[in-house]
Amino acid sequence: MAELTFRNVVKQYSPTTPRAVDNVNLEVHDGEFTALLGPSGCGKSTSLRMIAGLESVTSGEIIIGGKVINNVHPKDRGVGLAFENYALYPPLKIRDNLAFNLRAHGVAEPEVQSRVTEISKYLHISELLDLKPAALSSGQKQRVNIARALIRRPAVLLLDEPLSHLDAALRVQMRTEIKRLHIEQRFTTVIVTHDQLEAMALADRIAVLNDGKLQQFDTPLEVFNHPANEFVAGFLGEPPMNIFSVERDAQDRWHLPGTAFALPMSDHVRTLSGKRDKVKLGVRPWGIEVARNATPGSVSGTVSVVEDLGDETRVGVRFGEVLVMASVPLTKQYKSGSLVQLSFSDEDLNLFDIQTGDRLTA
Repeated sequence: MAELTFRNVVKQYSPTTPRAVDNVNLEVHDGEFTALLGPSGCGKSTSLRMIAGLESVTSGEIIIGGKVINNVHPKDRGVGLAFENYALYPPLKIRDNLAFNLRAHGVAEPEVQSRVTEISKYLHISELLDLKPAALSSGQKQRVNIARALIRRPAVLLLDEPLSHLDAALRVQMRTEIKRLHIEQRFTTVIVTHDQLEAMALADRIAVLNDGKLQQFDTPLEVFNHPANEFVAGFLGEPPMNIFSVERDAQDRWHLPGTAFALPMSDHVRTLSGKRDKVKLGVRPWGIEVARNATPGSVSGTVSVVEDLGDETRVGVRFGEVLVMASVPLTKQYKSGSLVQLSFSDEDLNLFDIQTGDRLTA
């Protein structure tokens, strides 16, 4: 195992194109599980490929275990990579797929067989060793894919969208297996994913990327509850955070122009907003209380849409072009057209700068 560090890393494919990775700095601790999370084109896969040596670094340094690896050959970097598309050798049996890299590195055959037996038992694929990849299910292929990466006993394990080709049930199963592997083996691990649930469930820390830039690098709960900016707030969460622009009115309330939405400011919110006349409010659906009777500070609205999801009900209240979604218990029933009162808790209310999108803090 080893620490992995990005120091001012830049990747640009040509002088006339935007940077795919733009001056990224982060440090993955020894034995830590880190997720690179973001939408397509954000730079997460490019970052992974630079760690593996499949892409060159334009500028900056990538360091593993205290050693700069920019110009180190991929096979000598001490990394194991589990590809998104499995990349198993069709003509070879599973035992030979697992042994291939070890033999290529000159590992003695008794040691090769010992490692194949060990990793096969660990990932529950012993019964597959004499089969070829064509005979395996998607979940079995992914287990073999991960086993092949682990058998080298890498300093850093890289997982490139390992669950993207699996159906929902298999994704949950494999996610649990990957988490178990990490808890027991404590490999320094980096996973690339666009699935926020996958990142939240697996990672010790999440690096959120957008347009090649690192937006936030912190624990899952910190990223979720205290997003650094509007992008992070909107990207994490299902349904996403309600975010909309408001203006300060003459009664010192946050008002959504052209609507009846007018939220009185608490002392906390007033401190956060400072002298700003415009901000963006952000609140997750479960941070809004829905009731039929007005309470101090509540906002009146009419239910526009109701979604019954089995374990919860989502209620949408429209204010002009803004639809505010709230999550309510199944015991509360509302119908479209019902008059309701929305209450916003200070603990769940986020304010974002109207220009920069950064979350405002005290």
